[in-house]
Amino acid sequence: MKVGISTASLFLDLNTEDATEFLAKNNVGVCEIFLTARSEYEKSFAEELVKRKGNMLVNSVHTLTTQFEPQLYSKNPRAYEDAFNTLTTVLETAKILGAKNYTFHGYARIKKTPIKIDYDTCGDFTNKIAEKCAEYGVNLSYETVHWCYYNYIGFFREMKKRCPILKGTLDIKQARQSDIFYGDFITEMGKDISTVHITDIGSDGKMCLPGFGTFDFDEMFSRLKDVGFNGTVLTEAYRNDFCNREELFTSLQIIKEKASKYFEIE
Repeated sequence: MKVGISTASLFLDLNTEDATEFLAKNNVGVCEIFLTARSEYEKSFAEELVKRKGNMLVNSVHTLTTQFEPQLYSKNPRAYEDAFNTLTTVLETAKILGAKNYTFHGYARIKKTPIKIDYDTCGDFTNKIAEKCAEYGVNLSYETVHWCYYNYIGFFREMKKRCPILKGTLDIKQARQSDIFYGDFITEMGKDISTVHITDIGSDGKMCLPGFGTFDFDEMFSRLKDVGFNGTVLTEAYRNDFCNREELFTSLQIIKEKASKYFEIE
């Protein structure tokens, strides 16, 4: 198992390439790269990231959801085709970086009206997205996000029936925001979890870096071990969750020590 940090933790503080270099120079062994703008989907930018990351591994890429992901489920042929063209550039970037996972939000629930999901139709769309990812050696890893499709227990199970190669990303803070116990998501996704995003929460109810709050990481790692998890755990915090960037590395060491009681850390 691997433990690292997402560049998203430095969003609006450092540009993506600078955040990547900052993590690499501080001996972070594995990261997720958050691509924040369409210009960052270009091959030239991927090549720049390769230079900046050095020997640091890239577990996954993550994009800004609303730029194109909802349109991958569009019934408008032109919007759908444009979205798939954008997806292809992201996957080319992932391949250049050596990333094996694409952390995916999918359809955004931005309207107030309830959304009744047609699992067959949604599964067909999801399967096509996953197959495109597979062409580039990348897993489609659907993330638990409180404002997107996967914000309740049962969605992943239904998609997995229709998309056997689907993987999942567990986000601890998003599970909390969905008012769902994260352990139920672990039970649902099981060994198909590729990536876990972690934060912590203080006694005051505010989010903070992993290991700085009250969240029971021993229980989390125990539950992950029980389902055969063999992926990557990544800190994905908001920038206002900590004061100094260097705190990220103190947090990382705390989590590595906790994880080592349950897993062999690569």
